Amino acid sequence: MQLELYTRPTCSDCQDAKAYLAKHRISYIDYDLSKDPVKEQELIKLSGARMVPTFVFKDKSLVGLMSKPKVLIGFEQNFDEIIGILS
Repeated sequence: MQLELYTRPTCSDCQDAKAYLAKHRISYIDYDLSKDPVKEQELIKLSGARMVPTFVFKDKSLVGLMSKPKVLIGFEQNFDEIIGILS
């Protein structure tokens, strides 16, 4: 499973999420929207919103293709579900 995280440096929930992932040595791809504004359009396409942090969990299907990603917006309110997916 691949984790992609869309963040902004001014977002405290984003910083909490990154600290948690670092503490537990969970690898992820960080898209800092302040440095890569093109990714914001991708975020809107995936989630329908510009809100961060947005967690995108991608998994390959049985035939090797990417299945529909699981998208969760927010760290604190989705903590239990995020931990469940990462476990």
